[in-house]
Amino acid sequence: MNPVTKQPLTPEDLYPLFAKELAHQEMNQTDAWIEIPGEIREMYKNWRPTPLVRAYGLEKALDTPAHIYFKNESVSPVGSHKLNSAIAQAYFCKKEGVTNITTETGAGQWGAALSYAARAFGLELAVYMVKVSYHQKPYRRSIMQTFGAQVVASPSMSTKAGRKILTDHPNYQGSLGTAISEAVELAMQTPNCKYTLGSVLNHVMLHQTVIGLEAEKQMEMAGEYPDMVIACFGGGSNFSGISFPFLRHKLVEGKDIRIIAAEPASCPKLTRGQFQYDFGDEAGYTPLLPMFTLGHNFAPANIHAGGLRYHGAGSIVSQLKKDGLMEAVDIQQLETFQAATLFAQAEGIIPAPESSHAIAATIREALKAKEEGVSKTILFNLSGHGLIDMAAYDQYLAGDLANYEVSDAEVAANLSEVEKLV
Repeated sequence: MNPVTKQPLTPEDLYPLFAKELAHQEMNQTDAWIEIPGEIREMYKNWRPTPLVRAYGLEKALDTPAHIYFKNESVSPVGSHKLNSAIAQAYFCKKEGVTNITTETGAGQWGAALSYAARAFGLELAVYMVKVSYHQKPYRRSIMQTFGAQVVASPSMSTKAGRKILTDHPNYQGSLGTAISEAVELAMQTPNCKYTLGSVLNHVMLHQTVIGLEAEKQMEMAGEYPDMVIACFGGGSNFSGISFPFLRHKLVEGKDIRIIAAEPASCPKLTRGQFQYDFGDEAGYTPLLPMFTLGHNFAPANIHAGGLRYHGAGSIVSQLKKDGLMEAVDIQQLETFQAATLFAQAEGIIPAPESSHAIAATIREALKAKEEGVSKTILFNLSGHGLIDMAAYDQYLAGDLANYEVSDAEVAANLSEVEKLV
């Protein structure tokens, strides 16, 4: 909804902020399929299709009858699934004659992907990186700068939204909601500039479905069909990307398949949030979205899975959860690193802290299959590698990481303020 008029949004309402084609993709309710432009397909060929891998090593380590498969999105040039949408968004901005773009990034995966895409299309990019990740993950910042992007720790003094937040909370380490506010503000004040987003919105989910569409065909080649599809969950991009094509089988063909989102226990919007209209950012610049939310002013704990530290969930995912068409589980930080370490030892790939939530949920299900003595086929998305997250692994191996729990009182306090919006 338009936050001022409280009327349903139109694509034209989004023109000042997004490239027109992206605004139309966002609001499209008529086309079942949207063609991928040839130039984007050509760029995808550099790393797509990504491998679908049978995790024999993990199956053996768990001694489970379950068959475990993972879609390996870590093989992209920037090491994650984020490039699928970054290339598309940069392309549509360039096609419209835009010269500058802005964005936010949590752990830096999206910022790295968009930096590469912006350079490929000759666009200038400014990235607001959540301050805690800016310091936790300096090499992700270095990657963005190597590709030519400007990177600012958020909250910053360069925007009105940032200055207000720092005035109210001088030591605030930032959130994705804060970084979005800053990126949106800069885009609105800069000539020939558009804002781009790495998750949450419909057009981002659309671009990511290339993951699941490939996995569909690859599972067929493997002669199996998943009983469940699992992905980590921040705003919903990699989760939607792998699960929506399979969810289509459930909706259209009545396939019996479980869709599971794995989120951090310290930021549990799907498992403990409330379904209602809320802003996508902290300052209230974005449209009002119907979503499962913890409140746009929710300040998540400084966990290492920076890409999952977001207060809300994408609207389509939220509706699916509300309608009981998917499930969500919340997982503690230490369990995710335990799962990540086991996976690395079994499969030889060190996963990103975000992706490790999906691995932990997969291990839970594989062990449940072992207890029940049944063979299940599990597909999960390895959304990115963790080779630039080794400081987090160092802390885990040294015993310096902790779990974070959100109290019911904190959730209620945040949501009581949000309830006044509509």
